[in-house]
Amino acid sequence: MIDGLDGFIKKLDDAANGGLKEQMALWLEGMGMEFLDIIQDEIIRTKTVDTRLLLNSFKRGDSENVFELNSGGLVLHVGTNLNYATYANDGHFTIDPRKNQDRRWVPGRWKGERFEYDPSAKTGMLLKFTWVDGTGYWDSALAIFEKMFTKSLEKKVQQWLDTF
Repeated sequence: MIDGLDGFIKKLDDAANGGLKEQMALWLEGMGMEFLDIIQDEIIRTKTVDTRLLLNSFKRGDSENVFELNSGGLVLHVGTNLNYATYANDGHFTIDPRKNQDRRWVPGRWKGERFEYDPSAKTGMLLKFTWVDGTGYWDSALAIFEKMFTKSLEKKVQQWLDTF
């Protein structure tokens, strides 16, 4: 008999019966939480917004947050449902170019340096047709995360090999 073979077989059996999958699912969930933190850091670093709506939407449990985990297939989706998140990342025109307009009236009021939209207001601001650069917060966060994910996965695979 080979010394330690019984223990090795038991560990393989534990891994096959969910021990490894459970650990992988926990690690993947942790990676998702880490990605949310990185996105928030990039939103702050790039000064993407002056409100907290976009920033908070990248927090697990926020009503606009997308955080799905399918443990059986080990799938994780992280993101936001806010309609302007893509515009903030990629850039946008202040007016839809397909409307053939060069300006647009937006009802609301100024409170200090911040404009508050109010569809019933008699005051507001006039937007001229211009391009607003995106900050690339998502692209930057994804690049950071991909490097971190690869290193973390390599370490975890080795740890799992050693354990199981």
